[in-house]
Amino acid sequence: MKNYLAIDIGASSGRHIVGNVRDGKIVLEEVYRFDNGQVRRNGHDCWDIEKLVESVKVGIDAAAARCRIDSIGIDTWGVDFVLLDEKGGLVSDAVAYRDSRTAGADAEIESKVMSFAELYSRAGIQKTSFNTIYQLWALRKEHPEQLEKAAHFLMVPEYLNYRLTGNIVHEYTDSSTTSLLDAAKKDWDFDLIEKLGFPKKIFGRLEMPGATVGEYKGMKVVLPALHDTGSAYLAVPARDDRAVYLSSGTWSLLGVENTAPITNEASRLANFTNEGGAWGRYRYLKNIMGLWMIQSIRRELNGVSYVEGKGGDAAKEALARLSDYEAGHKYSFNELEMAARGSGEYQVTVNVNDQRYVNPDSMIGEVMAAAAGEGRAPSTVGELMQCVYKSLAECYADAIRNLSDITGRTYTSINIVGGGSQDKYLNSLTASATGLEVFAGPVEGTAIGNLIVQMIADGEFSDLAAARAAIVR
Repeated sequence: MKNYLAIDIGASSGRHIVGNVRDGKIVLEEVYRFDNGQVRRNGHDCWDIEKLVESVKVGIDAAAARCRIDSIGIDTWGVDFVLLDEKGGLVSDAVAYRDSRTAGADAEIESKVMSFAELYSRAGIQKTSFNTIYQLWALRKEHPEQLEKAAHFLMVPEYLNYRLTGNIVHEYTDSSTTSLLDAAKKDWDFDLIEKLGFPKKIFGRLEMPGATVGEYKGMKVVLPALHDTGSAYLAVPARDDRAVYLSSGTWSLLGVENTAPITNEASRLANFTNEGGAWGRYRYLKNIMGLWMIQSIRRELNGVSYVEGKGGDAAKEALARLSDYEAGHKYSFNELEMAARGSGEYQVTVNVNDQRYVNPDSMIGEVMAAAAGEGRAPSTVGELMQCVYKSLAECYADAIRNLSDITGRTYTSINIVGGGSQDKYLNSLTASATGLEVFAGPVEGTAIGNLIVQMIADGEFSDLAAARAAIVR
């Protein structure tokens, strides 16, 4: 029996999961988990990239101590990157996507380089303030010397692979989140890159998931879909092509798989994205704020800062406005869900895709302010949570209506994967808001998708259909 290791890293934690096939079924075992946080560095919110490298290595050693590992695959979030010099050393910080450095970058590019309509027709990626294209533009303004020194541009999981193997290998799915690829050609848009004033030499040849990166301590390192949503979508056991996929975690990624990109005006106005999927597919989806809002509220209630060394009085002021807030009490996700269930009479909702929620000083304060503008601010923890829960469900319903209008398809079910699939209350609200049947799980969808690519590359399964059948079993 062969064992495969999926290293799935999200915005707040990472996990090492060993997978194998027993009696035709994919079996998982979590062997290591670690925290992933941010630090303030040189005036920006950054990933502690060296701590991340060390955590990856410690987890691999823990897995190898339990069983023989035949291959390793790493997936993370998209858009973030580092720059390396000719000798392979870092010349930039791993600035996190929620950092404010990109403010105004979109407007500058649209006035000096090209309209967003033209950019969307080429790259097919929705506009979000943290897209890599805007991060690079901001970096070029603040630290042009870093781009001058750079020999290589690596997305975060590519850098982790490099630190394991010493090899620089670029991957399609994660690179597609940069807004610098030609969506139709599935390759870098060097004409666009040149117009933006970015050095073309730093963008290397792209490989598809399944390619081998190298070895780490005798274990083969393989490219899964490096972008976590690309991996998660592979694990969706959809019954037919009328199913909507929802990868539910820090972000909610709602959409479908297509064989060709959709970059028309209706798609642009609805702000749908065409991210690269494994084996050249397209993940046509809407990027929704997701459980980040609930996670952030819980951190504030529990007095925890998301970014080390960063804080203020905004959270304290917002907490003081909640009549039932208990200072020092540690709120669990289950407790917050139950509080929301008990506040069903509160019906005010907010636009969860408002940029005010990307990186606020106080998530609670922002939700309160937005809700006040829509009717009445929540005054209890339960009302606060009810507002977020109902707002998410309504946003899912709106996105599915847009999706149906653009694709001309009628959808009959929603398949929810990821940690958010465990939230029964949000699932029930989603079913009610959309009028569709909801199927929940697998919870570890991203890790399973990561493992599937490794297994197919190794001949364990003949194709994706066979692998998905093993999930259903």
